[in-house]
Amino acid sequence: MTDRERLPNRRASTNFEFELQGFHYTGSYSQFRDGRPAEIFLQNHKAGSQSDANARESAIAASIALQYGAPLKVLRKADNADGSASTPLGKALDLIAEEPMS
Repeated sequence: MTDRERLPNRRASTNFEFELQGFHYTGSYSQFRDGRPAEIFLQNHKAGSQSDANARESAIAASIALQYGAPLKVLRKADNADGSASTPLGKALDLIAEEPMS
């Protein structure tokens, strides 16, 4: 196992919004200095609901994976096995992948 790659205490983030299966989600992500995604945050419009909790928790797990070296491509493939995003995390990862790396 590799060591966790730490992020700077202060870092820029990119915000985005999307809809999936009738739910509206808000997300943000930050990048490592080399432009690789480093963390992701998700929430939906029904704060405190199970769907909101699921989105938040999946983003935490993805962030930990990214900080331990998992490539975004691998996370996307695992979540989008048939090529289409069916979960909030999958859709968010697709949107992040479409952004140009800084």
